Amino acid sequence: MENDLPLAIEAATEAGKLLRKHFGKSHTVDEAMHHDIKLALDKESQDLITNILLSARPTDALYGEEGIAGNSDSGRQWIVDPIDGTVNFFYGIPHFCVSIALRVDDVIVLGVIHDPMVGETWTIEKGGVPNLNGEPVTVSDREKLEESVLFVGCGKTEEALKTGVERFRKASLRARKMRMMGSAALGMAYISCGRLDAYVEASISLWDIAAGKLLIEAAGGRVTLTPREDDPDKYSIIATNGLIPIEEIL
Repeated sequence: MENDLPLAIEAATEAGKLLRKHFGKSHTVDEAMHHDIKLALDKESQDLITNILLSARPTDALYGEEGIAGNSDSGRQWIVDPIDGTVNFFYGIPHFCVSIALRVDDVIVLGVIHDPMVGETWTIEKGGVPNLNGEPVTVSDREKLEESVLFVGCGKTEEALKTGVERFRKASLRARKMRMMGSAALGMAYISCGRLDAYVEASISLWDIAAGKLLIEAAGGRVTLTPREDDPDKYSIIATNGLIPIEEIL
């Protein structure tokens, strides 16, 4: 539907206002794990997004980090991460975002990534031009690992951590700079506009990367997702500007 993108932007920016309002304050921790935190605000943010999206599209489904809502039989599914970078948020690090994508019959057709602290919003519709705050973006034209800035994620399981740390070590010997930034969606948004050149992670959830995948591909980059055999809701990901030889460090 032609109004899906404005609706997604509205939901992301309203959730962003909620997060910005609560940033730097004390928060209720619903669940604390070794390498992750779940806040009550994660659920509050997703509930806000769900209300906006499903009030306008009551026959749609919603698949989010904080649960599933709507019509489970629908071919239209909103994929939502209400706070991508929850640990950053909790510790007062202003690097997190809201990520919303729409999947229709198993094809991602739009994406929105909103950074409420910097005031940046990336948007894309399938077949369209990727934008940052309304201006077109493209991936970088860097071709050499020695000139690149790479984002490596380490995941949360012991296996994923070992893989991520080893990749970080190998890439550090080649790349100009390495980053572990704490938000997969923002890392992918940064690739789409040329700030970063690649992102790799051994285990990541769909809601973290759905919008970013469409964004990077539309901006001229390349994204490879491989479903993990041990967890059908997780993927390994390699996302690049399509030019640097990332396979040399994997």
